[in-house]
Amino acid sequence: MSVLKFIELDHFELCSGRNISLRLSYQLFGKPLGNNPIVLVNHALTGNSQVTGENGWWNDVVGRGKVIDTEIYTVLAFNCPGNGYGGIEESFLKYYKEFTARDIARIFSEGLNRLNISALYAIVGASVGGGITWELAALRPNLAEYVIPIATDWKSTDWVIGNCFIQDEILNHSSQPLFDARLHAMTFYRTPESFASKFKREKQRKDAFKIETWLEHHGEKLEERFELSAYKMMNQILKTIDITQGRGTFTEVAKHIASHIHIITINSDLLFKSDENWNTFVELKSAKENVTIGELKSNDGHDAFLIEYQQLIKLLKPVFNLKLKKHDNDTSCHIRNW
Repeated sequence: MSVLKFIELDHFELCSGRNISLRLSYQLFGKPLGNNPIVLVNHALTGNSQVTGENGWWNDVVGRGKVIDTEIYTVLAFNCPGNGYGGIEESFLKYYKEFTARDIARIFSEGLNRLNISALYAIVGASVGGGITWELAALRPNLAEYVIPIATDWKSTDWVIGNCFIQDEILNHSSQPLFDARLHAMTFYRTPESFASKFKREKQRKDAFKIETWLEHHGEKLEERFELSAYKMMNQILKTIDITQGRGTFTEVAKHIASHIHIITINSDLLFKSDENWNTFVELKSAKENVTIGELKSNDGHDAFLIEYQQLIKLLKPVFNLKLKKHDNDTSCHIRNW
C-alpha cells in the first residue's frame, strides 16, 4: 500500500506575488524511484494521488499488468494543494482565487526537484489534471518523453470559464453549495444523448424522474467525501489554464516542447470540446513533428475518460506498450499522425 508522503515548501511565490508555505503531498506506486521510467499522473477535479490500489480512481489504467504497468514504471502522483486529501489543513485556502493552473505546475515542478527527478517518461492527466499537464510541459519543455493531455485543452475556453464562474457563484452563495454545484456540473460532464439513453424520461417515484434522483445521488455522494474549500480551489484551477499567458502565441510556446504530445479527446465532450483539440492538433502539427491525437467515441461526454476504459487503454498502448500488435482492427477509436 502506498503511503502519503510530504514535501515542505516554504516561501513559495505564486504568480500573483503572494508568498505562501505549503505541504505538497504525493504517493508512489510500482517500482521504487531510481532505475525505472517514471510516469507522473495528474488527477482530475475530485480525484487525488490515490491512482491505483484500494480506492484508486484509475485502477483500470494503472496497476500491475495494466497499460501503465507498475511492474515496469514508477508511478508518481502529487495532490493539488488544497484538494483536501489526507486531512491536511491548508492556511492558504482563503486566497484560492489567486491560484492558477500554472502555479500548480510550478509547485509540482519544485516537488520533482526535491525528489531529484530531472526526467520523466510521461506526464498524463485528464480534465483539470490534463490542463496542469499542458502547463508543466510548457514550463519544462524538456522534462518528459511523452505528454498526454486527456479530455482537456491548453487553455480554459470562454465556455469553461463561464461554467466555472457559475460553479463559484453556487459554491459561495448556495445553502447546500457542494450538492448544488455538483448537480450543475454533472449536466456538462455528460450529454443530452447520454441522459436520454440512460433514463428514457422514466420516473423513479411518483414525484421524481430518474434523472433527478440520479443527480441528487451524485450531489449527496460528493457532499460525503469532498470539502467545500477543495471544490473552490479545484474549480479555480480549472478556470485558469493558459500556457500562453505572458509567453506568446500557442504555437510559439508549444513548438518548444520537446516531448511527443499525444492528445486524447472525446467526440461528445461538452466541457473541453473535441473541435478545440483537433484545431490544436492541426495548428501544432504545422510547427512540430511529434504530435498525435486520438479520439474516444462515446455518448457520455466529458466523463467518458472515466467510463470508456477499453478505448482509452487502446489509445495509451502505443505510448506505454511499444509491443502493440500491428493491424488492430478495432475502429471504435483511432490515433492520427499525419
